[in-house]
Amino acid sequence: MKRESLLRTWVYTALGAALTIICLVSRSADVRDAVSVIAAAQLLPVVLIAYMAKRIRRTFATLFGLAGVCFAVAELISGQKSMFDSALASGLALAAMLGLAAGTLLMVRDRPLLGQRGVSADALIVGLGSWIISWVALVHPLLHRPRHQIPAALLYGAYESVAVLVLFGAIVLLLGFKRRPTSLLMIVGALGLNIVGDIVGALSTIHHVGFGLDRISPALYVAAYFIAGAALLHPSINTLWVAPRNAHETGRLGRVVVTTTASVLPVIVLAATGLQGHADQIVRSVSALLLALAVMSRVVNSIRSNTAAQEALRRGAQTDPLTGLPNRTVLLDRVNACIGESWDRDVQPALYFVDLDRFKNINDSLGHAVGDEVLEMVAQRLLGAVPDGAIVARLSGDEYVVFEPTAQSAAGAMDLADRLLAVFREPLALSQGDVFVTASIGMATMSSSSSSTPEDLLRHADTAMYRAKDAGRNCIALYDESMHERVAHRLAVETALYRALDRHELRLFHQPILDMETGDVEGFEALMRWQRPDGTIVSPAEFIPIAEDTGMIVPIGSWALLEALGQLHRWTVDGICSASATISVNVSPRQLADPHFPSIVSEALARSTVPAGRLWLEVTESMMIAEPELALATLRRLHSLGVRVALDDFGTGYSSLSLLQKFPLQRIKIDRAFVHGVADNPNDRSLVRTIVAMGRSLGLDIVAEGVETVQQLQVLSDLGCKKAQGFLISHPVPADAMRSTVAALERLGNVPGLRALTLRPTSVG
Repeated sequence: MKRESLLRTWVYTALGAALTIICLVSRSADVRDAVSVIAAAQLLPVVLIAYMAKRIRRTFATLFGLAGVCFAVAELISGQKSMFDSALASGLALAAMLGLAAGTLLMVRDRPLLGQRGVSADALIVGLGSWIISWVALVHPLLHRPRHQIPAALLYGAYESVAVLVLFGAIVLLLGFKRRPTSLLMIVGALGLNIVGDIVGALSTIHHVGFGLDRISPALYVAAYFIAGAALLHPSINTLWVAPRNAHETGRLGRVVVTTTASVLPVIVLAATGLQGHADQIVRSVSALLLALAVMSRVVNSIRSNTAAQEALRRGAQTDPLTGLPNRTVLLDRVNACIGESWDRDVQPALYFVDLDRFKNINDSLGHAVGDEVLEMVAQRLLGAVPDGAIVARLSGDEYVVFEPTAQSAAGAMDLADRLLAVFREPLALSQGDVFVTASIGMATMSSSSSSTPEDLLRHADTAMYRAKDAGRNCIALYDESMHERVAHRLAVETALYRALDRHELRLFHQPILDMETGDVEGFEALMRWQRPDGTIVSPAEFIPIAEDTGMIVPIGSWALLEALGQLHRWTVDGICSASATISVNVSPRQLADPHFPSIVSEALARSTVPAGRLWLEVTESMMIAEPELALATLRRLHSLGVRVALDDFGTGYSSLSLLQKFPLQRIKIDRAFVHGVADNPNDRSLVRTIVAMGRSLGLDIVAEGVETVQQLQVLSDLGCKKAQGFLISHPVPADAMRSTVAALERLGNVPGLRALTLRPTSVG
């Protein structure tokens, strides 16, 4: 279809070229007039064709179609004379050009062009400039013709000014495209040829120049009409009604060049030509004055626009666009200024870091529009809660900062913190209903003896805010130096952890799992240990949560899995454990959320050559509660590999019972908190009895963790729990100590009823 349109366009252009040549070579004025009428008349059917093909809109089709009719009638009634010899012909031509001007200005208005502001003022300057040139060069000379030509001359002058305006509008449109549409280039060319034809015709009429201009003028008109018609048939005409993705930056520069030329060139023409009578003087003076006023108005408006744009940029650089609050830069500047003044007064400036709790849930459930509404309402409430002179700023997201430079004491500063927290006790009345939002507030104060900077004060409040988060949210935390020490220590641990794996600082210790009926070592649990190069031992309780938060648990967990399986294989080959012994590896929620985790497990099994049934993956219920569908899908994929899954720390969560039915679990491990009191606490003993009975009914394997006394072991055995691990049996030991550990356990296991466990040898621990 597009190829056919292109072919039609160029065939149509070739027809126009042929008729243009006929006008140039024909000596008959009648032939030239007839061809001109045909050329103008063809615009109407072409406009109809373009409209029926949905290439132009109805408004523009009407304007352009009427313009074609006016041009055709003007050509028809002009007879054998130039079209500007008749006032009626000039009036029709002016009406046609006004229609084109209206259509062009509508297109300019409807398109989001870069620098579109001021187009009307620029058009006025261009129109006045073209009028002055037309008056001096063409209109005033035509007034010396016979009396009946004066109306035609005046209409012609207006026509020329409007024609230049249309050309200016087309150029503005053209400059707004990064890739110039062929149709728009053709329209600009047609308008240019039309204006040149007008000038040539006028020169021929007033006999300023000869050389057969009476042939050239009609030929230019014919070429202009057909090029305009070809533009309407070209496929690229559709792009004129579609907003460009990116406005072209040169559009503004091109307008400046055109407007400047239109304001300077008339001045040159006026200076280079002399006055020819009182009427000429009046027209020149009035026109020059209007042009000067238009240019001055445009300059003033440009200055105002630039000033407003700079002010908007300044506001945008200093304020939050959503709430209108000051941003971080302005906040720190004002804090610095207030701190500098506070040394002369007995005040303790206080800064409050306010962070909304679980704001992500609002965005995820209600949408970002509602989230923005919440942020705006919170900003208004904070502004209403602070005293005069305090500063409320928004840093980013759901983080606000309040600075009170006039606090008299720490107690007074805490009172303001309480008021800030109180603003969240009432629900926010949103468009979708009431919503409760809480906040965690970190508070930091500065005394005259302190040397902290505004950045330090902000960082201290931020640190205190995270302490409030850790304390359960919806509360206030006051900064103290111990917080900084803890944060610095955590950062040091986090930094070292990134390199611990590469530096081989991580090791696996293993704790045997004993079958109490046979006394055999049924399996082992792999436990992570971290020893720094300086000999410092970092507790798993300290570095595992950091690894979880930073995502380092994924590569660390992959290493631990492969290392544990490889060690089990070596123990089996060396005869340290039986070929049925298993290895248990803890899996974090972050690993379960990794879609590649089942593939990692499969690869580790393949590389270690350990059967999948000998691997237990221990999971906690936190992941299964937070992301149940994701956890279920991952566990099912692992189960399909033949890997078995154990639920660690069973009994500590509120939904453990439901997890046993929904998820593919084969083992539960009774938490050490219940094992600790099983010998002395009847409630713990009843709970363990229930867990064992429930596990048996579901066909689950049961292991008791944290066994430390013989009494605990005996009660567990009496309750039906047949597998256990803990310090009584063995502490976690390195891999090279496992041979002696297993041997000691086997010797003890030969004693009936495991009574020998009452004397735990040091080699086992």
